[in-house]
Amino acid sequence: MDWVLNFSEVGLTDIARVGGKNASLGELIRALGPVGVRVPPGFATTADAFRSFIDHNRLRLPLDHNFAQYKSGRQSLSATGRILRQLMLKGTWPPGLAEAVVDSYNRLCRMVGRSDLDVAVRSSATAEDLPDASFAGQHESYLNVRGEAALLDAVRRCFASLFTDRAIRYREEKGFDHRRVALSVGVQRMVRSDRAGAGVMFSLHTDTGFPRVVVINAVWGLGENMVQGRVTPDEHVVFKPLLHTPGVCPLLSSRLGEKNLKMVYAAGGQTKNVRTTVTEQRRFVLSDSEILSLAQWAVSIERHYGKPMDMEWAKDGPGGPLYVVQARPETFQSRKSAGVLRTFHLQERGKLLVEGLAVGDAIAAAPAQIIKGPEEIARFRTGNILVTSNTDPDWVPVMKKAAGIVTDHGGRTSHAAIVSREMGLPAVVGTGRATAVIRNGQAITLSCAEGERGRVYAGALKFQAVETSLEKLPVPKTPLLLNIASPAAAFQWWRLPVQGIGLARLEFLINDVIRVHPMALVHPERLDSLTRRKMGRLTRGYKRPTDYFVDQLASGVAQIAASQYPHPVIVRLSDFKTNEYANLLGGKPFEPKEENPMIGWRGASRYYHPNYREGFALECRALKKVRDEMGLTNVVIMVPFCRTVEEADKVLAEMAKNGLKRGEGGLEVYVMCEIPSNVILTEDFADRFDGFSIGSNDLTQLTLGVDRDSGTLASLFSERNPAVMRLIEDVIRRAHAKGRKVGICGQAPSDHPDFAEFLVKAGIDSISLNPDSVVGVIRRLAGDGEQKK
Repeated sequence: MDWVLNFSEVGLTDIARVGGKNASLGELIRALGPVGVRVPPGFATTADAFRSFIDHNRLRLPLDHNFAQYKSGRQSLSATGRILRQLMLKGTWPPGLAEAVVDSYNRLCRMVGRSDLDVAVRSSATAEDLPDASFAGQHESYLNVRGEAALLDAVRRCFASLFTDRAIRYREEKGFDHRRVALSVGVQRMVRSDRAGAGVMFSLHTDTGFPRVVVINAVWGLGENMVQGRVTPDEHVVFKPLLHTPGVCPLLSSRLGEKNLKMVYAAGGQTKNVRTTVTEQRRFVLSDSEILSLAQWAVSIERHYGKPMDMEWAKDGPGGPLYVVQARPETFQSRKSAGVLRTFHLQERGKLLVEGLAVGDAIAAAPAQIIKGPEEIARFRTGNILVTSNTDPDWVPVMKKAAGIVTDHGGRTSHAAIVSREMGLPAVVGTGRATAVIRNGQAITLSCAEGERGRVYAGALKFQAVETSLEKLPVPKTPLLLNIASPAAAFQWWRLPVQGIGLARLEFLINDVIRVHPMALVHPERLDSLTRRKMGRLTRGYKRPTDYFVDQLASGVAQIAASQYPHPVIVRLSDFKTNEYANLLGGKPFEPKEENPMIGWRGASRYYHPNYREGFALECRALKKVRDEMGLTNVVIMVPFCRTVEEADKVLAEMAKNGLKRGEGGLEVYVMCEIPSNVILTEDFADRFDGFSIGSNDLTQLTLGVDRDSGTLASLFSERNPAVMRLIEDVIRRAHAKGRKVGICGQAPSDHPDFAEFLVKAGIDSISLNPDSVVGVIRRLAGDGEQKK
């Protein structure tokens, strides 16, 4: 009978012997070690060892008796768990088992070249990590265990943890027979991440299921703080398809976490939390090269397992290498039906109370109930929204009763986020102050339907949930694209059957993410002291304020471009009006007051103007970074509101001066067709641009002389006016004669399916729609004779 096996002796076929966790470690070492994935060595006790321990101590009858007492209601869960754990801890070792564990430990010490090696001792149930059960946090683990006696004590305690209250409850809920579940214990060389950092990574986007990215979270010290939600980690998103492309760095985004605590080792094999330094809080745990290495490992692991994976990593400090210390199948997004799209929409707005990271994409409205600690869990009322500092596995029963969850601390891989995701609950984590701002019993609305930032509003707001089937949709002959404003929206709608993005607006990124006027970053000396301080807080950690703009804009554009790669993603250069620019932080000193900003200093006229040229250069730097450094060459640049061909020449020259020369590296440049002059001079504009995109709102406004924002004239504003439709037909015909494509990115096709039918008949090359209009337009076009599957 094998009581102990080296990790190198087991694999995925051995789950019944060593549990999912240890079988996975063995699989990693055997199959992925040869391709460069580093995994710390170790060994595992087997299920036979556990059963021998049970039989040697004659525990089967006491176990059956106590479970029968619990199931009959004559004994509480806590009493049952306490009795069974005490029986296990009082047990003695079967002859030969302790010796086998100690012998394996000493061999591991000799392999590493250190006596009394410190090891991690982790439980691995034989039912663990099956598709319908994650067992996360159900059993005990012990870190920094050193020496033979300490190791045997830790193994015994792991055995006993099969009978924690939460583990018993979980098996009951999942229908596992307690007598058929055994426990293996993994003993693994300890990676000294307390002197460096640790974290988790997923081979898909955990909140949207987008499968083409790796998401990596990182904290200083041991990773337990991140899982328990005590700290907000760094987060990095890497684009998988370009990972092995020479000369590019497909790191789409990096968000700095607060990381105000780190867990380190204390005396006696214990751990403790210490405050991080200001320097640590303002630094990323991982370098770019380390992020890319982990992402490459994640792709290799996913490819080997043939499914999306949830992985843990650790860095050996100080200055040591990276290791993967665990890998298991991702159990939520990968099992969702790709054929159904469920979306939520707020139908009214309320006062914003707090915001944090959104988990999921749903909305919940209910009374808030603040629970400050485990001692208050029993009084939680079913259907309320749970508001607390952070959660751990003991909170699972109360989380199941909640309509939604809000926490002060934590990131996307905190316990609250993981469990909320698995339960299908909306959650907003890492708000920083929810328990201080939200009142107990207050009616609130928790919204995760507005992008990656989750928001909590005062009051029970009206919202709508819509389910859309994507199966058996017709295939339109005319390519459909998306209008997208934010990276979160791009990832959210990745399942839609479209062929790219026809309009990605820079204004959203500048207004909601960057929040600073670009010229204020170029010339901070023109700002008052209060505005400079506010700007300094936003740009903290950057060598130059302008680097903040370039980095944040590039990150946002890259995520949008990645969502549809390699299909074209048309990015429109900034098209704020002067009053909108003035409302950005530091904007007023740089913007004139205009009587009619709608037809004032906007679009192309800004890019070559001496008062904005330096700001436009930052936009160009960001787009050049996306294409040249990140490798997302599917980005097409579009110039808005270009009034004359002379202006077109000036803009193209300014772009070329900033490294964006049309035709170089396959760069295409489009122009918005939204001014009658663009139609009248179609051939001249076609000589300068690679394509046209019709902006139906402005084209209608300027053709009919109707202010599109005027309520009084609303009845006159119609893209379906014959004059507008004739201009559209004209530009399509003449542009095609010059070999140029014409698409449309205005609002009209989304609002009026019959307008989309007109565009198809006119020969439009593509139609760009708001995401929630795509399915309806597809079906409408199919009803008009489009080809079906």
